[in-house]
Amino acid sequence: MGEMFDCTLNKTDQPMSRDALIAAMQNADVLVPTVTDRIDAEMIGAAGQQLGLIANFGAGTEHIDLAAAAKRKIIVTNTPGVFTDDTADIAMAGIIGVPRRIREGTALVRRGEWTGWAPSGLLGRKLGGKVLGIVGMGRIGQAVAHRAHAFGLEIAYHNRKRLPEAVEKMFGARYVEHLDDLVAEADIVTLHSPLTDATRNMLDTPRFALMKPGASVINTARGELIDQEALIDALYSGHLAGAGLDVYPDEPCVDERLLKHPNVMTLPHIGSATAEGREASGEKVIANIRFWVDGHRPPDQVLEALIAAQ
Repeated sequence: MGEMFDCTLNKTDQPMSRDALIAAMQNADVLVPTVTDRIDAEMIGAAGQQLGLIANFGAGTEHIDLAAAAKRKIIVTNTPGVFTDDTADIAMAGIIGVPRRIREGTALVRRGEWTGWAPSGLLGRKLGGKVLGIVGMGRIGQAVAHRAHAFGLEIAYHNRKRLPEAVEKMFGARYVEHLDDLVAEADIVTLHSPLTDATRNMLDTPRFALMKPGASVINTARGELIDQEALIDALYSGHLAGAGLDVYPDEPCVDERLLKHPNVMTLPHIGSATAEGREASGEKVIANIRFWVDGHRPPDQVLEALIAAQ
């Protein structure tokens, strides 16, 4: 990027402050934010007239006010697809690790308290024959289904729209129209939905109550998809066996009760954290900028922004 454009770079992993972002938006033609940069309507309104492109580094765009950008005729792009396999791999780590109580076993060994193999030591649950409920069957959800099928899991999914029958057959997946029905039958529920007003707190107290005793929840999408207090209550009551979490509603803060629970795998939002994925995302950002600079529509323009403008 530095070779092609006149760039001002944040060369650290520390997020820029709101004031620093506003200052950048007042002077730059292109802003390249990440998921930790909240770009709201007020900030977009304060941007300079020359700002014409917000080229997001990452697929999710819920941290950007797309409607405000559309009103200012600022194009928003993202980098879809590059983190699909990486995030699906992390989801599978939870799908395997929580039922098998991997965190508990690791902690036992590290404390020096493991006394050797025992007939009833750390008994978990096998995966084969269990029902995996996938909420959100986009790229990542389908990649998870592909992996989970090889482990003998029965795949059921809920999505805004049902997939074509040929796609369902390819993944061995069964469509469940209502989310309540899916969570009620699933042994493991894994979330792969975008964060919207409709999906915020989609797993709440009533839905946790519908889940089977001993079921597990995996979330590698967005922390706000789960009502965290309801999750903690379900875990500590013993209704849920455990959870695998890579995202949280108040990142980087993680509730102490989640950290203390013996069977909650807590990861630091590393679903996309591979060198290959981050490099590919950067290449997409540069491609989007080059198309825009050349006067063409960027290949990864976010269509929601176009819809909001209509």
